[in-house]
Amino acid sequence: MRAKAKVVSDIAFVGIIPVIRAKNPDHIIPLCDALVEGGISVLELTMTIPNALEVMKRVIAHFGQRALVGMGSILDAKMARAALDAGAEFLVTPITKIDVAAAARNANRAVILGAYTPTEAQLAHESGADFVKIFPAETLGSVYIKALRAPMPHLRIVPTGGVTLENCGEFLQAGAAALGAGSSLVSQKVVDAANWEELQKTASAWTAAVKLAREKKS
Repeated sequence: MRAKAKVVSDIAFVGIIPVIRAKNPDHIIPLCDALVEGGISVLELTMTIPNALEVMKRVIAHFGQRALVGMGSILDAKMARAALDAGAEFLVTPITKIDVAAAARNANRAVILGAYTPTEAQLAHESGADFVKIFPAETLGSVYIKALRAPMPHLRIVPTGGVTLENCGEFLQAGAAALGAGSSLVSQKVVDAANWEELQKTASAWTAAVKLAREKKS
C-alpha cells in the first residue's frame, strides 16, 4: 500500500476522480479497466455498489500498483473503518463528517471530506481532510470555487456534481486541485450497455481536457 503522501500526490497529479456506481458488480473491473486505459488511474468506488467492499478487494487485486483505489459514499465512521479494513487507500464522503476524517487519520490514509459552505469547507480542512469535496458543485459553479479560495487559498478543493467535460477547465482555472466526475464521465447508459470502448474514449477526452486546462493555467 502506498504512503499517504503518495496517495495525495497521485490524486492531485491525475486530477480526475471518477465516481463509480453500477448495479451489476461484474461490470466494475471492465469499467475500471476502461478508465485506466483512458488515463484515469484514480478510482473511487462507492458504497452504493452491491457487495461494495468485496468488489473493491477484487479491483485492488486486479490492478495492484497500476491504479489508486478508494471508497466513496462513506457516511459514518463504521463505514469508514470497514472500507479501510478492506484496503481502501482513500475515503470520500459527500458530507462534513468529522469522525470519518478521524478514522482515516488513525489509519494514516487519505480522506476527502464533503462541504458546501465556506464554514463547512474550513471545518473539513481543520478536521484533517486532505481535500475538500465541494458538493454539489453544479448549483455553485466555478465562480464559487474561485471566491472560496480567495480568503482560503490553503483549501485543496475537489468540486463534484455538475462538473462536465465542457466546464472542467473552468473549475481548474478557478483553482480546483482535482475534479470529481460522476455521470458526466461514467454514464449509466454506457455502463448498462457495457460499452467499455466508449467509456475509454470518454476517459481519454477528460484526460486531455485536464492536461490542456493545466497547461493554460501555467
